[in-house]
Amino acid sequence: MKKHQRPFSRLFLFGVAVTCIGIAAAPDTTNAPSSSTNLQEQIVSAAPDSQPSATEGKVYILPIRGPIEPALLYVVRRGLAEARSENVSAVVFPMDTPGGAVNITEKIVELIIRMDVPTYTYVENNAISAGAIIALSTDKIYMAPGSKIGDAMPIMMAPGGGVQPLPDAEREKIMSYVDSMVRSVAQRKGRDETLASAMVRPENEYIVDGEVISKEGQLLTLTNVEAERRYGDDQLPLLSEGTVDGLDVFLADTLGFAPGQRVELVVTSAERLARFLQMIGPLLMMVGFMGIYLEFQSPGFGVPGIVGAICLVLFFLGHHIAGLAGNEVILLFLLGCSLIFIELFVLPGFGLIGLTGLILILWSLLNAMVERFPGDPWIPNLSSLQWPMLKLASSIIGATIGAAVLGRYLPQSNTFKNRLVLNESTSREAGYTSNQPRADLIGQEGVTLSALYPAGTAMIGDTRVDVVSEGDYIDQGSKIRVVKTHGYRVVVEKINESADKA
Repeated sequence: MKKHQRPFSRLFLFGVAVTCIGIAAAPDTTNAPSSSTNLQEQIVSAAPDSQPSATEGKVYILPIRGPIEPALLYVVRRGLAEARSENVSAVVFPMDTPGGAVNITEKIVELIIRMDVPTYTYVENNAISAGAIIALSTDKIYMAPGSKIGDAMPIMMAPGGGVQPLPDAEREKIMSYVDSMVRSVAQRKGRDETLASAMVRPENEYIVDGEVISKEGQLLTLTNVEAERRYGDDQLPLLSEGTVDGLDVFLADTLGFAPGQRVELVVTSAERLARFLQMIGPLLMMVGFMGIYLEFQSPGFGVPGIVGAICLVLFFLGHHIAGLAGNEVILLFLLGCSLIFIELFVLPGFGLIGLTGLILILWSLLNAMVERFPGDPWIPNLSSLQWPMLKLASSIIGATIGAAVLGRYLPQSNTFKNRLVLNESTSREAGYTSNQPRADLIGQEGVTLSALYPAGTAMIGDTRVDVVSEGDYIDQGSKIRVVKTHGYRVVVEKINESADKA
């Protein structure tokens, strides 16, 4: 029989508490990146200026396609580490992306800038927003016919989708930070920082040789033709070195690498699955929490528990494949679940063992979402925990609300009414009784066989009886007295021997 029930209000209060902690630690996107950020150890700092000859070494092809999100960071990191181990002469990034997370973009940019071989972006279709920033971090940019690059103004996405409006002060803080980031990237790569800034700030008019390229009030977005325009006495390109029709043509004719000299990163099906599961990680956590909670509120083990367990398994699977959750994190989660199981089904009440299990579960979930690089300490710092804490808090609140709604309306539905609700009463008049009334025990004394939390067992006379205190904790082996009964419920109090003797 399943032990009931932790009050629903405790789950809600816990969710509110975690939310408050998450909001207090919420990252300010205007702050500069942490100076303690660790980078891939195999990537060393250098800024190459030369282009490989037609017969030198190999070229590594690392595609950046689709949204810029956390799982992509680990694909890029794996690819650059593999490129280093292959001792390649250049790295090419075929790109088609609408943009993505600024914090992930910044980490990818740092990885690319610190490569010690020439890096190239080949824009296949779009290098928009975060994609444009990543392209700026490479040594040379080439574009396909009809492709576009630019529009790097940061926006805040609303939880339900769409763009979330921001107060002017908050908007300026974010804009200022991203503007400084793209200008820094342009400076480090010897590009026009005014051009980079015009991609972020629509109020910046961009003029080249007396011609307005981007009017005030418009974000700078360049076509392949516009991006390769030459300006100034040195006839430098605005952004693109030239237009090339196809990646194969670019690799062979522009860079001079034969097919046998090419090494391409293969994104496995598992990595694609990991990127998807990682993106919906908070939703999986929310459904997992909700399913487990509903399972504790109903007898036996059924659909809610199975769905909850599957969602949590998928959560850890996605983060494990993406390189976020290691085996030790999964072991911590399983250990925490085991401790809670022991507390609920073996030991009475909910004490230190159950609290330890809950802490281990929450810690494992947080660690599974922390972005790590080789050499990072096992215990993450506060800055790396900020987003995971917000995701965990939102999942707990979502699960709380979802469980409340389902608990209120699901039992009334025709589909689940007969499965979740006992429709027939088992009254004494019908011949049923769960236990005999124990009014005869009032006043009798005994000894507790287990600690009362407040429920437990005691030996009263020669009978083993399930008892409960009036909210007080009573140690095992204490003398108790029965003070009242309610049907089969036996309420006891601890005997104060010193007071009795007096």
